[in-house]
Amino acid sequence: MSENFEKEKNKDACPTRNIDSTWQDFWLLLMVLWKRALTMTGFLTRRIHLSLNLTFLFVLLTPLPRSLQRRSSGLEKFYDNAILSRAAHMIRDRKYHLKTYRQCCVGTELVDWMLQQTPCAHSRTQAVGMWQVLVEDGVLNHVDQEHHFQDKYLFYRFLDDEHEDAPLPTEEEKKECDEELQDTMLLLSQMGPDAHMRMILRKPPGQRTVDDLEIIYEELLHIKALSHLSTTVKRELAGVLIFESHAKGGTVLFNQGEEGTSWYIILKGSVNVVIYGKGVVCTLHEGDDFGKLALVNDAPRAASIVLREDNCHFLRVDKEDFNRILRDVEANTVRLKEHDQDVLVLEKVPAGNRASNQGNSQPQQKYTVMSGTPEKILEHFLETIRLEPALNEATDSVLNDFVMMHCVFMPNIQLCPALVAHYHAQPSQGTEQEKMDYALNNKRRVIRLVLQWAAMYGDVLQEDDVAMAFLEEFYVSVSDDARMIAALKEQLPELEKIVKQISEDAKAPQKKHKVLLQQFNTGDERAQKRQPIRGSDEVLFKVYCMDHTYTTIRVPVAASVKEVISAVADKLGSGEGLIIVKMSSGGEKVVLKPNDVSVFTTLTINGRLFACPREQFDSLTPLPEQEGPTVGTVGTFELMSSKDLAYQMTIYDWELFNCVHELELIYHTFGRHNFKKTTANLDLFLRRFNEIQFWVVTEICLCPQPSKRVQLLKKFIKIAAHCKEYKNLNSFFAIVMGLSNVAVSRLALTWEKLPSKFKKFYAEFESLMDPSRNHRAYRLTVAKLDPPLIPFMPLLIKDMTFTHEGNKTFIDNLVNFEKMRMIANTARTVRYCRSQPFNPDAAQANKNHQDVRSYVRQLNVIDNQRTLSQMSHRLEPRRP
Repeated sequence: MSENFEKEKNKDACPTRNIDSTWQDFWLLLMVLWKRALTMTGFLTRRIHLSLNLTFLFVLLTPLPRSLQRRSSGLEKFYDNAILSRAAHMIRDRKYHLKTYRQCCVGTELVDWMLQQTPCAHSRTQAVGMWQVLVEDGVLNHVDQEHHFQDKYLFYRFLDDEHEDAPLPTEEEKKECDEELQDTMLLLSQMGPDAHMRMILRKPPGQRTVDDLEIIYEELLHIKALSHLSTTVKRELAGVLIFESHAKGGTVLFNQGEEGTSWYIILKGSVNVVIYGKGVVCTLHEGDDFGKLALVNDAPRAASIVLREDNCHFLRVDKEDFNRILRDVEANTVRLKEHDQDVLVLEKVPAGNRASNQGNSQPQQKYTVMSGTPEKILEHFLETIRLEPALNEATDSVLNDFVMMHCVFMPNIQLCPALVAHYHAQPSQGTEQEKMDYALNNKRRVIRLVLQWAAMYGDVLQEDDVAMAFLEEFYVSVSDDARMIAALKEQLPELEKIVKQISEDAKAPQKKHKVLLQQFNTGDERAQKRQPIRGSDEVLFKVYCMDHTYTTIRVPVAASVKEVISAVADKLGSGEGLIIVKMSSGGEKVVLKPNDVSVFTTLTINGRLFACPREQFDSLTPLPEQEGPTVGTVGTFELMSSKDLAYQMTIYDWELFNCVHELELIYHTFGRHNFKKTTANLDLFLRRFNEIQFWVVTEICLCPQPSKRVQLLKKFIKIAAHCKEYKNLNSFFAIVMGLSNVAVSRLALTWEKLPSKFKKFYAEFESLMDPSRNHRAYRLTVAKLDPPLIPFMPLLIKDMTFTHEGNKTFIDNLVNFEKMRMIANTARTVRYCRSQPFNPDAAQANKNHQDVRSYVRQLNVIDNQRTLSQMSHRLEPRRP
């Protein structure tokens, strides 16, 4: 990487440091901010010189926490230098309503200044949160002691007074202050979102703005204790939740036997649940809740709650609000019954967006499906489809959840006949004209749903005989009706286009089933475009025996283990008692179940399939080739440009990501064996993440020279930076996690020699991996990016699994459609990330780097963590 690039990276980076306490950083930030502003304006008045001296003399004389007192003396010189670096145009005396406020800043100006000074602040809301951190700690105060920071024409003041003059800092001292600026900015950017959330939650519920409620609602989406609640209930909770904090561990929140007055959700910290005579029966942590049972049953507290640690934060819902929300939910719930059994449960909610609630007009109401039988859910969606062209987008959005998720509760073998029945349905009551109008609109609604269904499933339908037969039959029916009903002619061309495209694609030579090699490519690395792997594609795969001999089988990618056993038995001449075993490079063995499908793509990077009688299971051992390489590729690797490597990695990752169908996420979440479908494209994309992660660790652990290892660290950090620029977050996080692997992170002597510039880059990257508050740092970063982008797929999978495991699929024999809606919303992230085409970097695209392209697509790695740790200890033995 060029020197100019490194300088540019250094300028834009927001590095972090390991800090024992935030006190020192707050004061440090304050002083550095003033110095930075001075650098911009280039002047200080004598009056401000005098004020600054006494202000920071007070700071220096203020008792620090004991842990900082030993360190404070070395910071005095830095404090003095920063004192003299204050911006005269921002901090001055101001008059308002005939009253003078001394040495004040304006809230809006502070926000503007923060946005100008650091790339860590991406929005005014984020900048407000960063200033709020200082307000909470008392470093910055409203002149009338307002408790929170606002982006308004309000006056805020740091510690103020006047004292004697002092000399300006030298250029070297100014440079030192500059170097600390982004450190403290990053610290504030990490703490800002939580401070902003606390600020909102401390507001009386009646004073929360629409934006405030939306921020709280977004936070509630990721709280485990609330995962089972409907969207409406979460939005109601956003308006009544109260922030409560306790500083000391051992504090009793409430005692057993007391009246239940509140429901609590743990935001930070942990509590012990104590019962008289039994002691501590369990411990609750972040995301757990307690206290609800007493409110629901209107009974005394069944246990005492004691804080397990200092500084615990809670969200609290008081009893009155809790009961009101329950009443409102029940009042807004409509239940459709047949034979005294619920068949459809609807919830009345405001229609439209948040803006529809503004003004004097009452918002429209609509009904959303909460649960129901599959047939009634389909019937409801067909009845509520709006046919007006202006409402197409809104209708598509409503239908999208059903179209994406119906495979879970109403597979095509049930859906297709139901759609045919609805299309041909005729009303039994009404005038002839009313019957004709009903039949026409009913047909148009069914066509509308089929169009969206076929568009979403696309090529996936080619592997479903039921779906293909239905499409052909349905098209013929609509064509026949269109000859007599002119209104149907509008939709016929679109239906014809989709049906022909799917049918022709299925017959196209390139779409016929492919034969894949064990590495899941076609053997032609120069192929123009990677095609998605289909379940009917065949794979040539080696299955090993106990003595490490192997037989090669040719089976469909989506073949079940039972079919694999049959293919192996045909080759071996006997299949009695055979089992199929997944063997990792570390020797971990898993016996596969007969109904497991698409097992080839679920292997670990160096994993292999073994076939043996059950009695030989314990005798199976890994192949020597599974151990991975013994020599690194640093000689080749170091000659390649970091940007070229990142670019080629992004091109390949985009190809893999673009092949993943949204439905594969659904199959993966609910279990591919339940659908008998392959998730091969998703599996390979997830495996690519692990491959890059272990590539980083492998190359470093195979490098014996310390100086070369330092160069490798620099190289990987540069590649990560370029991946981030290309919005390839999957590879970016894979590289950072590789550098965080214990086999690499323990190499203290190597890290010590890494230049501070790169340590700061890495610290910034590592901060984005912070898992606290359900990976808030990552989510905030992604929210600011426009498509196309490659997301951090493991977190997306985790979100869907979290929703799946936290909510039942069926409630009282009815489909829990609220769960379907939540999972569909997460899966749509994939569609959003690919909503814009990936346009390659023109400068990079014109280069012919076949060697780089081949290298990033054929990484050879060690994926045995035990082996990597042993290699790491040989490089740098544990210190005595």
